[in-house]
This record gives sequence, structure tokens and C-alpha cells, in this order.
Amino acid sequence: MSETRIGYARCSTDKQDLAAQTASLLNLGVVADRIYTDHGLTGTNRERPGLAQALAAVRAGDTLVVPKLDRLARSVPDARSIADESAKRGVRLALGASVYDPHDPMGKMFFNILATFAEFEADLIRMRTKEGMAVARAKGKLKGKKPKLSDRRQTELRRMYDTGDYSVSDLAELFDVSRPTVYRVLQRTPSAEVPIEAR
Repeated sequence: MSETRIGYARCSTDKQDLAAQTASLLNLGVVADRIYTDHGLTGTNRERPGLAQALAAVRAGDTLVVPKLDRLARSVPDARSIADESAKRGVRLALGASVYDPHDPMGKMFFNILATFAEFEADLIRMRTKEGMAVARAKGKLKGKKPKLSDRRQTELRRMYDTGDYSVSDLAELFDVSRPTVYRVLQRTPSAEVPIEAR
């Protein structure tokens, strides 16, 4: 029975491109219609439809090919689980040009080292991202989501609501926002009907 090579490629964000990984898989002998992909999903995300399809497509004697281990998984337990399940089904796992042999102690050790490095790299990226956001926040460059309505429009919305002539639905339509947004604006914008001195 001839071996079928099934390819899998993944990128973490929608801005990244799968072209380089796809080209690598083609060079490794995977035909184009046997390549499954996930776009905009991290390796730690367990819901990866493309990976699920790739794993469903491989049969005993086939080889699952990924350009690098970190494209398959970003944690040691996840990598181990996929490798063990593949081995049980008689499916070989190729990381680039190297075929992982679960029965070879050296191969097993090497796979574990690669998985540990992939997890370490993912942890470093998360840590750097958090640090970068903290620095940006401290410098006032990261202020959260921009309000849907300017201060002036929020004041106007409140004024219109206080007249009693407009319902929340009317205001949502007029200001092109959702009803929950209108409720939030009303909560944080005080009514101007009663002067502060008279309260």
C-alpha cells in the first residue's frame, strides 16, 4: 500500500501568511490538495479545525507532515498527545524532513526537547507581549478601546433622552450604536436637567 503524505500548516494571526509553510510542505512531497491549514489560530488553541481534518485524513502507513513542530503544537502535553495518538494509529509524523520514530529512544527524547523549546518560545512571546503592553500603558499609548461616541455626542444623547421624546431604540438608531451602548452612555453621563446647586 502506497504512503500518503498529509500536510498541516498554521499561522497565529490573520495578518500572517501561509505561503512559506505551504511551499515547504510541497517541497517535502505533499500534494496541494492534501494540505490542511488553520489561519489566525494559536498553537495553544485546542479548537483547530484544519488540524482536526488533517488528523482525520491520515490512515495507518501515512505520514503527517508539518514544517516545524511549533506549527503543530505550542505545549509539550499537546505535542505528546498528538504524537502518541499518531503512533497508536500507525501514522508517521514528519517534522520538516525528519521523520519522528516513537519507538526510537533518541527520537523520542529529541521530540520532547523540540516540544519543550516550542512551549518555551510560546511562553516568551506571551511574556514579551504583556511587558510591551505594560510599557505602552505606562507611557499612555495603550488606553483601551476608543469610545464609540465622542464626549460631545454622549452629552447630546443624554440631553435627547432626558427630553422624553426619544426611546433607547430611537437613540440607538439615530447614533448608529447598539442599545447596550446607549444604556452605558446613560449610566456614565449625568442628566443635565437638574442644576447641581439645586440638588
